[in-house]
Amino acid sequence: MRVGEKFTMVLAPTLNLDGTPDSGYFLQGNRKTLADKFEYVMHGKLYKISEDSSSGQAAKVEIYASFGGLLMMLKGDPSNASNFELDQRLFLLIRKV
Repeated sequence: MRVGEKFTMVLAPTLNLDGTPDSGYFLQGNRKTLADKFEYVMHGKLYKISEDSSSGQAAKVEIYASFGGLLMMLKGDPSNASNFELDQRLFLLIRKV
């Protein structure tokens, strides 16, 4: 990717199109998954959720995930963090727009 290029990024707890939880095992076959719609997929784990006290008036939450040592921190509204759980498996999917 280059500076200025637009992309779509998705965080998902499963690659199953029907939303069923991921089993943790790769089953090779002709089954379509969310990964088929993206160019780049990483698997990781959410390892920390904390409140950001430096944001002043509006409360913010920080969500930390590790993708094989590549670390990501997301900061946002606490209502958006309600779907995340500590030690949750995550898939990060990216494709160019």
